[in-house]
Amino acid sequence: METLIIGCGIAGASAALRLSDDPSQHITIITRAPDPEDSNTSWAQGGIVTRGLDDNPSLLVEDIVRAGAGLSSRQAAYVLATEGPKLVQSVLVETCGVQFDRADDGELVYGLEAAHSRRRVVHKGDKTGAVITRQLLLTLQARPNITLLTDHTAVDLMVHDGHCVGATVLNRQTGEIEPVLAHHTILATGGVGQLFRNTTNPAGARGDGVAMAMRAGATISNAEYIQFHPTAMYINEHPFPLVSEAVRGEGAILLTPDGRRFMLDVDPEWKELAPRDVVARAIYSEMKLNGYEHVWLDIASQRSPDYIRERFPQLVENCAKAGIDPTCDPIPVVPAAHYFCGGISVDLWGQTSVAGLYAIGEVSCTGLHGANRLASTSLLEGLVWGDRAARDILTRDTYHLPRIIPPFTSDADPEFDIQQMMGFLQNLMWEHVGLMRDETGLRQAHQHIQWLRKQVEKQYRYSRPTDALIGLRNAAQVAGLITDAALQNQTSTGAHYRTDSVRERLHVS
Repeated sequence: METLIIGCGIAGASAALRLSDDPSQHITIITRAPDPEDSNTSWAQGGIVTRGLDDNPSLLVEDIVRAGAGLSSRQAAYVLATEGPKLVQSVLVETCGVQFDRADDGELVYGLEAAHSRRRVVHKGDKTGAVITRQLLLTLQARPNITLLTDHTAVDLMVHDGHCVGATVLNRQTGEIEPVLAHHTILATGGVGQLFRNTTNPAGARGDGVAMAMRAGATISNAEYIQFHPTAMYINEHPFPLVSEAVRGEGAILLTPDGRRFMLDVDPEWKELAPRDVVARAIYSEMKLNGYEHVWLDIASQRSPDYIRERFPQLVENCAKAGIDPTCDPIPVVPAAHYFCGGISVDLWGQTSVAGLYAIGEVSCTGLHGANRLASTSLLEGLVWGDRAARDILTRDTYHLPRIIPPFTSDADPEFDIQQMMGFLQNLMWEHVGLMRDETGLRQAHQHIQWLRKQVEKQYRYSRPTDALIGLRNAAQVAGLITDAALQNQTSTGAHYRTDSVRERLHVS
C-alpha cells in the first residue's frame, strides 16, 4: 500500500515511522526544503510536554482548556494527555534515541512554561526541536520502505470519485510537475506564520496544506485563531529568532524601555507566565501606546551566567549574532506570528472530511488548542496524531488507484514581482489581521486580498508554476480564509481579539 506524506516535521516523520513497521507499506515523504531538517519542528526550542513528577492527565487537560480560553476539545486534550507521554518514551527516547536533559541523579529535568500548573516540559537545552528532528530522520533513513524526496513542492491534491489519491508535485530541480499516486495522503505541512510581516516561522510556513485541502473540498475550522508568540528577538533578521517560553519559565521578566515591569499590572497572578495571547497583547499595547519599537526581556538579573549558557545555548548563539550577551544584557523582543490554532478539520484519528486524506500537526485542527495553544503542546500533538493517523491507515482497505495524467502548464514566466506581492500581503495581514483587529481593518484587508488573489490566479493560469508562485497562491487563499473568519467572529476569545467588540479593552497603566 502506498502512502504519501507531505511534510517531514515531527508529525509527518512520526506517521512514517509507525507505517514503516509494516513491511508491506511503502511511504513517500516529500518536503519543499532542500534540507529535510528545515521545518517548524526543528525551530522549536522550549521542549515537549510529558508527565511531570507531581502531574496527572487531568491536570494537563485543565491547563490546555484554560489556555485555550475554554474552547479546547476535552476529548482531544485527553487523548494527548494519556497517549502523549507514553509515545515520548517509546518513540522519541527508546526508538529514536533522543537524549533529553537529565539531572545528576539521571532523572529527567522538567521545565515550566506559561499557563502550565506543573513542571512537565522535557527538553534538550533550548534546541529540543532540532534534536528531535535529527534523531527522527536518522531513524527513518534506516527504514527501507521509506523514500524521502527533498526539493519537491506539492501543487495540488488529486481527488478521484471523492477519494484523495495523492498529489501533483513540482520537482524543483527539473521544473517538472509529476503525479504521486497514493492510497492514502497525509498533510503535515505546518502553519501559516509567513503570512505575517513579523513571524518566528521558516519560509515554508505559508499555508500550503490548508490551501490544497480547501481546493480539494476539505472542511477548515477556527481559522481566526492565530497565536502570536510574545517574545521574538527584535533584530534585523527575517524571520525573527524565537526567544523560548522557557526563558520566562526560568524567571525572565519583561520590562519597558524605562524599566517598568508591566506584566505585574496586566496579570498579578501569572505575571510573565500568563497565557501567550495575554502577554503578546500586553507587549503590543505598550508598543502602540508609548511608541516603543520593542520591550526588554531580562534573564540576566534573574539567573547566573553559567546557568543561562548551559540551559539556553541557542539563545546565547542567536543573541551573539546580534551583538547581545543575554548573560548581562536585556534582550529586545516583540510579538510575532507563531502558531495556527485552527486548520483542516480532522477527527481523533487525523481523518479529514475527504476520504483518504489525513492532516496532522499544525496544519490540522483537532480542536485541541481552542482559541490559544498551551506552550510546548505542539510537538506532542504532532507525535500523537502522526502515530494515530498511521495506525488508522493500517486498518483501512486498499483503494483502487486510477491512472492520473498531470495537468498541462505553459512555459510563460511570471510577469510580476512575487516577492513584492508577498511582502504586500504580509504587511496587510500584520496591520489589519494581527494581534488586535476591528471590522474596518478586516474589511480593508478582505478587499485587498480579493484583488491580490485575482492577480495571482491570472498569473498562475498562464505561467509555469514555481515554488514561489505556488506559495504566493496558497498564501493569498489562506489569508482570505483567516480574514473572513475573523470578520465573521465578532466575539473576542483567546488569540482572536476584536477591539470593536470587547467590553474591556486591554490598557496597560
